[in-house]
Amino acid sequence: MDFRIVADDRGKFWFLLVATLSFAIIVSSILSVFVYLDFPIILPPFFDGEIYFSKFLYTLVIVFVGGLIGLLGFRELIFERNISIEILMSIAAFGALYLNLHFEATMVLLLFSISEYLELFIEDIVRRHIESFSKLLPNKARVLVGEGEEYVDLNSVSIGDVILVKPGERIPFDGVIIDGQSMVDQSIVTGESNPVLMKSGDNVYAGTMNMDGVLKIKVDKRVEESFISRIINLVVEARSRKANVERLVDKFSRFYVPIIILSSILIVVIGPIFFGGSMDSWIYKSLILIVISCPSAFIISIPSTIFIAIIVASKCGILVKGGIYIENLSKIKAILFDKTGTLTFGFPRVHNIKHINNASDEILMYAAALERFSNHPIAKAIVEEASKRNLPFENLRVEGVKELPGEGIIGYVNGLEVFVGNLDMMLKYSCNCEDPTIILEGDNHTSICVSINRSINASICFFDDVREEAKSTIESLIDLGIKPMLITGDRFDIAMGIANTIGINEVYADLSPEEKLKIIEDAKGRYGFVAMVGDGVNDAPALAASNVGIAMGSGVDAALESADVILINNKLSLIQHLIRLSRKTMSIAKQNIFISIGVKMLLGFLGFLGLIPLWFAVAIGDDGLTLLILLNSLRLTKLKCS
Repeated sequence: MDFRIVADDRGKFWFLLVATLSFAIIVSSILSVFVYLDFPIILPPFFDGEIYFSKFLYTLVIVFVGGLIGLLGFRELIFERNISIEILMSIAAFGALYLNLHFEATMVLLLFSISEYLELFIEDIVRRHIESFSKLLPNKARVLVGEGEEYVDLNSVSIGDVILVKPGERIPFDGVIIDGQSMVDQSIVTGESNPVLMKSGDNVYAGTMNMDGVLKIKVDKRVEESFISRIINLVVEARSRKANVERLVDKFSRFYVPIIILSSILIVVIGPIFFGGSMDSWIYKSLILIVISCPSAFIISIPSTIFIAIIVASKCGILVKGGIYIENLSKIKAILFDKTGTLTFGFPRVHNIKHINNASDEILMYAAALERFSNHPIAKAIVEEASKRNLPFENLRVEGVKELPGEGIIGYVNGLEVFVGNLDMMLKYSCNCEDPTIILEGDNHTSICVSINRSINASICFFDDVREEAKSTIESLIDLGIKPMLITGDRFDIAMGIANTIGINEVYADLSPEEKLKIIEDAKGRYGFVAMVGDGVNDAPALAASNVGIAMGSGVDAALESADVILINNKLSLIQHLIRLSRKTMSIAKQNIFISIGVKMLLGFLGFLGLIPLWFAVAIGDDGLTLLILLNSLRLTKLKCS
């Protein structure tokens, strides 16, 4: 069912109730002031006497609106086995009507209806933000056919089609640029306000704006599979991934409402016996208890706050998959960082090739023939260097390719057994490593070995630059009381060089994927809640093992699947913002809980003493309190991306 249609219909329903109740109060109040305008209505024979029009109007509206609200609660009771807030409000209204408190009964229903409408209004703001993503997609696309072009609906475009995007137009599909270059505004996806130069070979996303060049793009995803569509779905689905404290509130509310109803009945039955007074006065006090104890403010105090936080994060280019991760982030005491693609840009460049017998071009060609089947950053660097040298590696016959996470890749190239990976992998497969230091010594950066027929023939050395914001991010996290750690499969001396540069003093290197998991479990034992930051491509097990897995958005497809949080624009500095946002969120959630409980306890005491009327209990203890909590939650929107 379309969420927008449901939300619009519910909004119209509560608005009509507000209008009806307001009309009844205004008209009846005027008639009460100008008594001569009021007139009696003769009741049918089975009723006794007559009633003035003002009270008749009150009664008619209370029965109609109170009945509708009661039916909503009864429906939830039947189909969901849950005694809802609507039942409490209906009981309170009909109870007040029984006591001839027409104004109070109408005011109870009016304030409750206003509260429901305002809650939907705030939900509508959130919904419109989510829908703003999809509205940025154009309705049609230019598909190149032969030497011409066709302007067709998006659903008519297939994967592999080539589309043309002109300056000033939004890109309709995810794809790869095959011709042209242009500045592209990716702010809707990444949160980055500055346009980025995109050229042939670069990936572009649906919904982004082509600024100044003509682009030919090969479509690689259908419109419903685009990155922007998946973000929309994940944000909507995030509401179902509730924080632990949200689940606790849900469980509490299912038992809370029946307890309040039973308590109200006991007050009516026991009050006159033990404390004296009329039955009507105790019924009135029980109605005040029902209204004050209505848990709407308490129930929405946490879900509304957490979902607003998820929306605020998405505006900054941070995709959080659920409220449970906001809650966990607020408890984080240590963050473990992978190196390649996380603290560094993840785009290593081939620095040099040391070889023993074979020529460097031949070694590079055999390595590239294998690595073109891998998505690892080092593999891409080898393929890129081979392409720059115009080596015909794509013409080589490759068979039996197998990638070993954290180690390397193996296979057969033109019938020769080729291994490309770290020294541990070479030793594992009994390669001839009599004197590997000959080709590895002096390498101060990442190096891998290349073995042909189980004999090490060369090493390839890579450079990978550290991100500019890495040092300031680490410093900010330390200021927040969070312990930063570096875990990597790279050599210890390389890892220490980067760690010293950015200010990390706890380093674990030369790790296999299994060893990374042990480090994470050890960190959880020492610090409690820990987060893991990786590229989302090769760190899926480590991301899953941590309390919160944070992935850089460079490997967007893998990141969307493996991580709990995705930094879409690859900005490390957003991690500190995310921590501050999560802590602020849980702080406001706790404030909302304490405010709702405190105010209700105070009003409950005053109501028991008979010091406050029923309508005031609704205005302050339920609907006013609900509105206050929603406004308090909206303070999160003032947090700026850092």
